[in-house]
Amino acid sequence: MKRLFSLAVALMTVCAVSAQNELITKYNDGVKALQEKDYAKASTLLEEFVDAGIDSEDPTVLNCVATAKKYIPVAYLNAGLRSASQKQYDAAVEKLSVAADRAELYGESQTALKAKAMLAKVYQVQGGEAYNNKDYAAAAEIFAKGYAANPRNTEMALNLAMSYCESGEYQKGMDVYRNVAAMSPERYGDAVAKANEMMAHYTLNEVAKLQAANDYDGIIAMADTMLAANPADALAYKVRIQAYNGMKNYDKVIELGEETANAQVDAADRSDVYFLVGAAYNAKYNAGGNKDAALRDKAIAALRKVTEGSNVEAAKKSVEDLTTAAK
Repeated sequence: MKRLFSLAVALMTVCAVSAQNELITKYNDGVKALQEKDYAKASTLLEEFVDAGIDSEDPTVLNCVATAKKYIPVAYLNAGLRSASQKQYDAAVEKLSVAADRAELYGESQTALKAKAMLAKVYQVQGGEAYNNKDYAAAAEIFAKGYAANPRNTEMALNLAMSYCESGEYQKGMDVYRNVAAMSPERYGDAVAKANEMMAHYTLNEVAKLQAANDYDGIIAMADTMLAANPADALAYKVRIQAYNGMKNYDKVIELGEETANAQVDAADRSDVYFLVGAAYNAKYNAGGNKDAALRDKAIAALRKVTEGSNVEAAKKSVEDLTTAAK
């Protein structure tokens, strides 16, 4: 695995005290081990020193304790980086997790962030291997750990959401995609666009499955969940009205028509909605023996709003037929 960054350790002057002081000797040996990149030895000695010296009343010891607390997470971080570079990912996860924990314990926020970022990268590689093997459930489990370590890693988040969806956990995938879509478009524009694209992709896949099972109630419930999460979700509005149309609930199609059309941001999608509304009025007109001129006129009015997309010609033909029948 490519090493993503290196961490230079700026060591303070070793505590200059009597060599007879066993406690300080342990500290000095820990610092030396860190300088020599013997991270396991450094972390062990420095942690032993902190445990033994934390209650000391000696200002020199306390000063060294404070410094050791900075060095301990650094030692674990570098040990984790080394393991990651050697593709020893389980060991890397263990060491980087300890680095993050120690850094948070000792108030070293920047080191904690670096440890978590690298931890996320390791999980990303492990999850990628599972995903490439089409073990989507395992990939999701691993990616979830990486996402928890670094929620700002949008590549990780998108991988997690895709793994959830591919493993059949559609709603979990949508939750992650929505989190990404809600991020700042100025900073995360590409990721936001990709999240929206994939939400639409997997939602339409889910709709297709439910349609194949004639589960229109399931589609409506799914759309309602989407709208609860995002009241401006244009796709959710469209999916819902299409489900009512599939159920031949034309009154509901008409009721939701204008609201659904207004929610669409794409002209073709808006036209598709008006086509459904026009067809609903037309179906009611036909069911009534073509006697209710008001229904016919409303059908024509809606169909004339179909100006984009794949239903333009069908809408024109319906308008012609309705107009001819009225003469």
